[in-house]
Amino acid sequence: MDNQIQVDNYRIQKPETWAGNIGDQEIKDRITDSEFARKQIDEGRDYCYFLDRKYYTSNTENSEYTCMAYTLNEPGNLERASVMDVVVEENEVYQIHRISVLRDGVLIDKIPDTKIKVLDSENQSSGGILSSNKKINITIRDLRLYDVLVLEDSRIKVFTERDFLREEFSKYVWVSPDNYWAYGSFKFTFINDREQTIAYKKTFFRDEEGHVLEPEISHLKKGERFVIDKQNYINPVDSSREIFPYIDFATESNWKDLSNYIVPIYNDIFNKSSLKDFAPNLLEKLDAITDLDEKLQFAIEYVQNHIYYTFNADEMNGHKPQEPAITYENKQGDCKAKSVLLKVILDYIGVDASVVLVNFSTDYYIKYYLPSLLNFNHVVVKINYKGQEYFVDATIRDEFGLIENRGFIYFMHYLEVKENQELQIRKPHKYAYYCIDEKVDFNVQGSVGKLNLITTYKGNRANAMRKYFKVTNKREIIDSWNNFFYYSLNYSNDRNGTDIRNIFREAAIDVISDDKKKNELKIQYTSVVDNPYYTDLQKNRFLMYFDRNVVKASARDFMHKDLPFWHNFDSEKYEINLSTDQKIDTEEKYTVQESTIANPYFDYKSRKKVAKNGASVYIEFNPLVNVEIQQTEFEKFRMDHHMVADSNFGLGIDIIEPGLMNMLKFSFKKKFK
Repeated sequence: MDNQIQVDNYRIQKPETWAGNIGDQEIKDRITDSEFARKQIDEGRDYCYFLDRKYYTSNTENSEYTCMAYTLNEPGNLERASVMDVVVEENEVYQIHRISVLRDGVLIDKIPDTKIKVLDSENQSSGGILSSNKKINITIRDLRLYDVLVLEDSRIKVFTERDFLREEFSKYVWVSPDNYWAYGSFKFTFINDREQTIAYKKTFFRDEEGHVLEPEISHLKKGERFVIDKQNYINPVDSSREIFPYIDFATESNWKDLSNYIVPIYNDIFNKSSLKDFAPNLLEKLDAITDLDEKLQFAIEYVQNHIYYTFNADEMNGHKPQEPAITYENKQGDCKAKSVLLKVILDYIGVDASVVLVNFSTDYYIKYYLPSLLNFNHVVVKINYKGQEYFVDATIRDEFGLIENRGFIYFMHYLEVKENQELQIRKPHKYAYYCIDEKVDFNVQGSVGKLNLITTYKGNRANAMRKYFKVTNKREIIDSWNNFFYYSLNYSNDRNGTDIRNIFREAAIDVISDDKKKNELKIQYTSVVDNPYYTDLQKNRFLMYFDRNVVKASARDFMHKDLPFWHNFDSEKYEINLSTDQKIDTEEKYTVQESTIANPYFDYKSRKKVAKNGASVYIEFNPLVNVEIQQTEFEKFRMDHHMVADSNFGLGIDIIEPGLMNMLKFSFKKKFK
């Protein structure tokens, strides 16, 4: 293509030298109807005749080139191809080399039929997300079903001063393609043009029997290339049970060197100025608090709630934080800025704290990734206090409690900003309190039942429930609880289709206490139920209360060959009391059934008290959380959860109907049961 069209964020031009050059005839020659292609198209699968992707990295830029030709045989695929969005970062340019279609054997240039708009990509700015990203909107006129679309483009990212980390370190993860697509030719090339050696690690690749191979690490020196080249290719991964194979490319390094690289950057910021100089009003408030527990709570909540969180997408690619004086003055900053300010405040009050790097979204993979500072996308604060280790996310709002009562953050891997650090793994955690402590009383007299529930929430549960009650309509909240009881009391099986509001009369729910130091929220629900008994098809009556939240369906249903089960359940305690003015079967199997489970990952206990007119169950669930359960231990873990689900998650009582015939019927049933 000879014409050169250039705008700030996109250009229409020939590919860069490293990407190579492909002519029209070669494009047509590569779009061939092979037996493999015809088979895929006949099966209704979208087909990519060829995909050629190159990733190029140097000390001045990261760029990616793609040339592909694929069918538009499905209306949905045609729609997506007709209007495309490409988001580019600051100082990144989207280059269009070719937009063509092969139609009836003729290659037609569609660039004259292409309309391009550049839009601000600021759709989340109201949530504190700042970005100078641009959205390139591409509309192609007159694409037709059964066209073959040919796209050739590049993304060129030239580094600026704020990309100092990208200049120093490279990080790229190639993931095997979606297994929906079939490829006549699939080729990927990684080109290292950096002065430093780049290591690459192949992970979750499989042998012919589908067994995962041991990770393989190799190296690329300056000027060397890594190539994957496959013909007639469909990714064989079982996506519901297996992790897609991927290759991690990263500048060769180790964790100690990386930690020593970043420590001076943070120390320079810590030493810029004194808290006494830029925040005398804050110090006055801190000094007025005599209790250190309360002083620590004030410091955390000040940074969380009084410093506005701004996520600056451009700056997150580097690790140089904003000075704490600026953060305090402007009352805003990203995760690095807020964490640094919190550490400076904690240093002042004498609480040991450090900044740590994390990545909540890809936490599981960090142990497989090659060492790189670019593995992390978030910063939190680690606090050592009274012999315990806590992690605080300074960007969270509306958290409460003394530090031992605050919410728990789930993640496993982190790099502490201290000298000579290795990648660290958090210890498993056991709650010192019950996240849910609930007492249920259901008392039936005659044909009317009175339901009373008092629930105490702590930690994350208290924080979440406060927000829920604050932003949700009271009628909607009551309906939610009514719906829960509709299933817990088994009414879904004998009055299906009845308006739930007509079942639970005079329903009310209120917050009855909120202790911000204990981070403990207590609510009470009450209602009146006419016809309170569940009645089966044989007209037998029961009082039943089974809390399905106690049954962990995700543990029972989990099936994956590669991923371990991530254990992150809350601790729970329940007392359920059912009483009636009728005589009950005090020896019924499920009424008296108790359970004790001592699994390495959770302790579960249910105990019963049975009287002639009612029964109670006491349930305690204490999990060991923030831990992965490996395949070798998982089946025992699953079976123990099946035991919980075997009528050990609530209580049921059988009513013995009055009258001589009913008593004889009951005795006969018990005798021959």
